[in-house]
Amino acid sequence: MDLVEAFQRQAVACEELGSPLYAELLRRVVDDYELGGVSTEVLAGREQDPGPSALALRLLGSVHRLVLAGDVPELAVFYPSVGGEWDPVLGWEAFEQVLQARGRELRTLLDQPPQTNEVGRSIALYGGLLQLAEEVELPVRLFEIGASGGLNLRADHFRFDVADGTSYGAVESPVVFRDAWSGRRIAPVPGLRIADRIGSDINPVNPLSEDGALTLTSYVWPDQAARLERLRGALAVAREVPADVRREDALSFLRNVELSEGHVTVIWHSVMWQYLTPDDKVAADRAIGVLGERATRSAPLARLCFEPLRRTAGSRHEFLIALQVWPGGVRRILGRAEPHGLPVVWE
Repeated sequence: MDLVEAFQRQAVACEELGSPLYAELLRRVVDDYELGGVSTEVLAGREQDPGPSALALRLLGSVHRLVLAGDVPELAVFYPSVGGEWDPVLGWEAFEQVLQARGRELRTLLDQPPQTNEVGRSIALYGGLLQLAEEVELPVRLFEIGASGGLNLRADHFRFDVADGTSYGAVESPVVFRDAWSGRRIAPVPGLRIADRIGSDINPVNPLSEDGALTLTSYVWPDQAARLERLRGALAVAREVPADVRREDALSFLRNVELSEGHVTVIWHSVMWQYLTPDDKVAADRAIGVLGERATRSAPLARLCFEPLRRTAGSRHEFLIALQVWPGGVRRILGRAEPHGLPVVWE
């Protein structure tokens, strides 16, 4: 997939996921790039970046970072995330000016992989954890690969409301998901206890620092107020609930995970698998399988993931929540969701 096609696809995805601002900007960038405009200088040398590297989102996130930092007031007046109002004509002109004036800085920022740490995906992960608790009544040791800032390691401190009036998680949380899920009813688990919260990322973000909070916020789409509100609430939770996120690649991290007597060890991940190479995917699956072979009823292992998966060979990819539990290792599909997690439908 070439750069133009990747940007066009991302524009469609942004539109479908409710960001007309980003859809418009990406289409304008494509037009500018094909005409040899200023975007060709900013993106020079990245023409063959693979699609999963999310170059389009890296570019938009890098510009949004400048907006949030107050460095480009000429563009900020069009970004709702800082109180502006989008205009497709004047907004693009201001965006183009930023590419021209801040091109060298943007080229450096493009080296950073996306650090979305989408809080909405905690709905899929936490709901899956509740369903694991239906069959394994043990305290949880939680391990996350591709954890970014580790916000979703605190998922039990968010609140999840469903249409029948049932509420899950922390009642007084600043992070509230309304109509979080539908479908199969899940029983609340008031006694659910997470004993450890440990994650890994090749470039972890410290959500407690000003720079880390800025990085995470920059990758939320600026015209999606609900996502921004949830992120800011999750940053507040992170200041109260510790989690250990280590600078470590997925394979090294997985190979060091150990089972614990009297606990269920849960490895979870969400929309990060695409960033692994094919060989690393095979090796990661093997590492989890080897750990699963050592699992016992008193020291079980679970893998909970929310990723684009196929239900059967040859079927189309869907964003599915899958749970695999050892001993046994049988995988089952729990439900499906939108890429940003909300809403979830349990099956």
